[in-house]
Amino acid sequence: MKYPVIVHTDPDSPGYSASIPDFPGCFTAGDTLEELAANVQEAVELYLEDEALAPPAPSPLETVLASEDARDGAVLVMDVDMAFLKRKAVPVNITMPMHVRNAIDRAAKARGMTRSAFMVESALQAAGRRGGGAVGVG
Repeated sequence: MKYPVIVHTDPDSPGYSASIPDFPGCFTAGDTLEELAANVQEAVELYLEDEALAPPAPSPLETVLASEDARDGAVLVMDVDMAFLKRKAVPVNITMPMHVRNAIDRAAKARGMTRSAFMVESALQAAGRRGGGAVGVG
């Protein structure tokens, strides 16, 4: 979905800061516009994860342009990929050495988890995210 994003620059610091009006209190920053776009995606993902909300419809561009928040800034329309909201479990085929698989299985069993649940939880922790409620069989 394409959302209007209000972008500001500060002459005293490099880069860009942005607010996403359709997600109240959702702010981010980036040194480049490319980094800012990636950070907008991440900010929306974290916002919706924490709030457990469905994404709102994007505000009309005219409404955002006329807002007080848009004064002294630029309004860009950025694509936010909502595929992260799809929670259906899907099979994934990976390859690893047998001794690694065995170590994973031992650690999962010790925690009363399936291999799939253990690997998902471990990957999310490594990515700095909370658990994703994995369901699966080892």
